[in-house]
Amino acid sequence: MQTHPKLSLIEHFKTLTDPRVDRTKDHELVEVLVIAVCCLLCAGQSFNDMEDFGKAKYDWFKTFLSLRNGIPSHDTFNRVFQALDPKQFLDCFLKWTQSLRHALAQEIVALDGKALRRALNQRQSPKYVVSAWAEGNNLVLGQLKVEDKSNEITALPELLRVLELAGCIVTIDAMGCQKKIAKEIIEADADYVLALKGNQETVHEEVKTFLDSAVEEQKKKRPAGAVIAKEVSRLQHCETIEKDHGRMETRRYYQSDYLDWFADQAKWEGLRSVGMVESVRELEGKTTLERRYYLCSLKLEVATFARAVRGHWGVENKVHWVMDVCFGEDQSRARQGYAAENLASLRRLALNLLRRESTKKRGIKGKQLNASWDHAYLLKLLGSSPQPI
Repeated sequence: MQTHPKLSLIEHFKTLTDPRVDRTKDHELVEVLVIAVCCLLCAGQSFNDMEDFGKAKYDWFKTFLSLRNGIPSHDTFNRVFQALDPKQFLDCFLKWTQSLRHALAQEIVALDGKALRRALNQRQSPKYVVSAWAEGNNLVLGQLKVEDKSNEITALPELLRVLELAGCIVTIDAMGCQKKIAKEIIEADADYVLALKGNQETVHEEVKTFLDSAVEEQKKKRPAGAVIAKEVSRLQHCETIEKDHGRMETRRYYQSDYLDWFADQAKWEGLRSVGMVESVRELEGKTTLERRYYLCSLKLEVATFARAVRGHWGVENKVHWVMDVCFGEDQSRARQGYAAENLASLRRLALNLLRRESTKKRGIKGKQLNASWDHAYLLKLLGSSPQPI
C-alpha cells in the first residue's frame, strides 16, 4: 500500500480550492470547514447548528482561527457546501484517510450504498452515497454519490478506481455482483466476495443448487473406504454460535473451489470459489433459517471466507446505523448543489476522527458529548494543537 504524509486534517483542508468569488469571501474556507467538522464532532447536525455552535464557542475558536468577520452565518455554511467541488473534497478525504491507514494483509473493505432520505425536493427520488469501510482499520476510506437517475452499480467502479485496494478483500452486496465489477477488483490486485441474489437469477440458482446438494451429500454417513465425490471432498465448512438477550444464532459457512459444473466460470474474472452462509436463529421457541450465496476470488480457506462475510456487516452496523443515530443523516434536508454530497463526506470524516481516538472508552455518541464539554478533547480529535491557522 502506498504511504502518504501524515498531515493533520486541517492541513489537508488547506489544499482545497475555494469555489467562491473574492468579493464573497468574508470567511476563510478552512475556517468554515473547521467550525463545521467541530460542530459534527460535538453532535451538531445542520447549518443552523454550525452557526450557533460557532457563536457559543467563539472565544475558543478565536485562540487558533482569525475569524476576521466573526462566525459565518448558516447561509454561508450552506453556500460553501453547495459550491465546494465534491471530487476535490473526496480527494482530500482519500489522502487524509490513507495517511491514517495501516497496511493489513487481506483487510476486508466493504462497499455499500445508503439513501439520504430527506435530501430531496418534491417528486425527486432519494440521493444515494456508496461508502467504503475498512474493517481492520476501523475507517471509512471514502464515499461517492450515486449519479441521479442511476444506481449503485455506476458509482462502484469509480470508487474502486480511486481506492488503494491491493491485497484487500472487497465485499459488496448483491447490487454489485456484476462481471465488470469483479474485473475492476481483480485489476486492483484485490480479491472479492460478491453476494448473489435475484439480480443474477440464473447464476444464483446454479450456485444454490450446487451448494445445497453438496452440503446435503457431506452430511450423509458413509462406510469406511467409500469413494467421496469431488463436490464433497472440496467443500470446507466452519460454524459460529452467538447468544444474546434470549436469541441464539448459529451461522454455518461453506466454501467450495470445485467449479467444473459452472458453465460461466470464465466470464467472472478471477473466480476461484463459491460460498454459502446458513443462519439459524432461535428466539422465543421459534426457529428461522436463511441461506445466502456468494461468488469469490478467494482460494479454498473457509475461515477467510467467513471473516469476509462477517466483515461486510460492519458497514451497516458501524457506518450506516451510526450516520443516522449519531449524525442525523436520515433527517438532513441539505439538498441544493453539492451540499448533500459534501455533508455526507464531512460526516464520515468526523466518524473517522471519533473512531481513531481510543483514550475514551465510550461509543460514538459518548465521545461527541465529551468533545462538546472538553475543548482539549475536541482538539485531540482534530489531531491539532491550538496554534493559529
